[in-house]
Amino acid sequence: MDFLIRQALPEDLTDAGRITVEAFVGDGFTNPASGYVDLLRDAERRAREAELLVAVDAAGAGVLGCVTFAVGGTEWADIATPREGEIRMLATAPAARGRGVGEALVRAAVTRSRELDLAGMAFSTRPEMTTAHRIYERIGFRRTPERDWAPYPGMDLMVYTMAFQEGF
Repeated sequence: MDFLIRQALPEDLTDAGRITVEAFVGDGFTNPASGYVDLLRDAERRAREAELLVAVDAAGAGVLGCVTFAVGGTEWADIATPREGEIRMLATAPAARGRGVGEALVRAAVTRSRELDLAGMAFSTRPEMTTAHRIYERIGFRRTPERDWAPYPGMDLMVYTMAFQEGF
């Protein structure tokens, strides 16, 4: 791997916010006039109120991608229970796609969930985010349609889960 995954540092935050907006707006998943863009851009807040993991180029070329990790029951968790971890706003810079950055970020969140002795993970995704779905399924997440939800009419979200502990 020519990149590493770590907690975001203050100098990563501007790039992390920009990459997140580029991924969500540039790929057509978010309306650029939406107030959600401000939340996507605010990597400083995500790093302060949850955990912001970044993929950084090993040669020092900067941030390649990021993901917000939260424990269920906290402000940044939409669907996870208090015994689950949740990822939000997974984003990879267009120039870094195809290098395994997104998968490495998701795997790092799984590792973080296990470090916290959580029972599993659950998170939401849009139906049209098919590239991300392939990553999730390759890692071992499963569609959990009974947990699908809509934060508002017309914004239907699919849920993926992974159980770590027997009987969960």
